[in-house]
Amino acid sequence: MGNILIIEDEVSVSKVIRAYLCREGYKVYCAANGYEGISLFNKIDFQLIILDLMLPDIDGEEICKVIRKISKVYIFILTAKVELNDRIQGLNIGADEYLTKPLSPRELTARVNAIFRRVNFDKSNVLSYNSGKLKIYIEERNIQVNGKDVILTPNEFDILYVLASNRGRVLSREQLIQSIYGIDFYGSDRTIDVHIKNLRKKIEDNSRMPKYIVTVVRSGYKFAGQIDHSCK
Repeated sequence: MGNILIIEDEVSVSKVIRAYLCREGYKVYCAANGYEGISLFNKIDFQLIILDLMLPDIDGEEICKVIRKISKVYIFILTAKVELNDRIQGLNIGADEYLTKPLSPRELTARVNAIFRRVNFDKSNVLSYNSGKLKIYIEERNIQVNGKDVILTPNEFDILYVLASNRGRVLSREQLIQSIYGIDFYGSDRTIDVHIKNLRKKIEDNSRMPKYIVTVVRSGYKFAGQIDHSCK
């Protein structure tokens, strides 16, 4: 099914999460501090990290930044911080989801299953736009902008792919949330706005005058790139 790393210093919390995920068939590793978590990450190919922010040795934010520089692995931040600004900060440093304690293990498991369904959904196409200036390699989950590789977080890639697959169609925040996170998502729709903002910085020549991801006032977003009908 996949390898999952839990970096959490509350042993009781990590044990419960591990039990639920192991029951689903995942191989789950647990680390009680940041250094142990980074050591495991460097040894094993993980598809998902569940990361507590309040660790005894290293701040979870720093771990997230370090991992995001070298990997596109999914990162779930787990914390007792509930303020909207904290959530936005978590997304800005590269997290894909921000889960607050106390959490429902069933909800967490549902979100993990939804992610692995997306990861394992095999496609083998390349989407090319604006005379090859933007290329989306769906199977590899990579993109190129003006001929250069650009690293996206998993959720940034999923948002771009959903919008590009519905080129010209306006998608509301709610529609994007259901496509990316599934119907069980209970977070704020501001999550989509933060990901869109970060995505524009990576793919647009001018993020204030986007040519790919366009805002439709009071409605949502649409993808306005011009598709290339022949690409390799």
